[in-house]
Amino acid sequence: MLLAFAFAGAVAPAFAQSGTDGVVSHTRPLPSFLSRVQPHEAVLGANAGTEIEYDIGARAALDDHLRLSRALDGIAANRPGTVDAYVLSIALDSDPVFGREAREAARVLARRYDAEGRTIVLGAPDGNGDDSLPRGSFTSLSVALARIAEVMDPAEDVLILYATSHGLPAGIVYYYGDQGYGTMSGLRLSTLLGELRIANRLVIVNACFSGTFVPALSSPTSVVVAAAAPDRTSFGCAATNDWTYFGDAFVNRALRRPQPLADAFQQAQVKIAQWEGEIGMTSSEPQIWVGTQAGMWLDALENRMPQIATRPVGRPANGDVPARPRR
Repeated sequence: MLLAFAFAGAVAPAFAQSGTDGVVSHTRPLPSFLSRVQPHEAVLGANAGTEIEYDIGARAALDDHLRLSRALDGIAANRPGTVDAYVLSIALDSDPVFGREAREAARVLARRYDAEGRTIVLGAPDGNGDDSLPRGSFTSLSVALARIAEVMDPAEDVLILYATSHGLPAGIVYYYGDQGYGTMSGLRLSTLLGELRIANRLVIVNACFSGTFVPALSSPTSVVVAAAAPDRTSFGCAATNDWTYFGDAFVNRALRRPQPLADAFQQAQVKIAQWEGEIGMTSSEPQIWVGTQAGMWLDALENRMPQIATRPVGRPANGDVPARPRR
């Protein structure tokens, strides 16, 4: 079986947290067989969305299955004649900074796009006592997307997908403690969305090298936002953070304000460049694509967004203190 990614020569992601309750940590070395994956195998594996799971107990597997089932069962049906948004926010790395980010991003996006009751959050414990979510993995992502496709009207409704994790040139990384490993490419995600006929979509990928998702997901009815250019890293997953730089600037700040998406992205670009300059890092160069027909659903959603801004929460927003680079 081809593996989804090669960690050979890569640094294992540092584990960040502001608390320790229920934390799923990376405590063992990576499996030795991962070091033998060749670059071409890494690409093929990412394009297949391959994931490796091992050493998961039967009770833990059942508990996660039931959590996911409850989350999917709770999704509200669409409202005929209304452009409804369905938000899926997923942390694919068990480092709690990503779990905290996915939780709050879901709240921001649900409020902005009128998706209360139509929001799913997947992720590991947040390090502060919240261990209530179904696990964020490629399998749970696929199943959640399939459920959304069942209840939405593809002709008028919209998927809002926010994915946060570490990234490699081959794609976004799935790295869950010592039990889950993999990488999903933009091509794999595009194939999955095509299979489910989800054409109206805002996909936000927050990971290093996430610009690789832009050409793969671009279409006339898509909006794609990436935290970094295809050949650049992004920053900010420090142990004290609740947000990465991109998540903080774009979601926690800009999307809380009643302004068009394009203006929010531009505002976030300026803030991210400021932070990166302060720590002397090469610019991550966040990316955006807006399809020629995306305005049909985007205007409908943004015409209904709340006209009162909410305050940013968590770190680094409160204080603008730069953090060490993500790895």
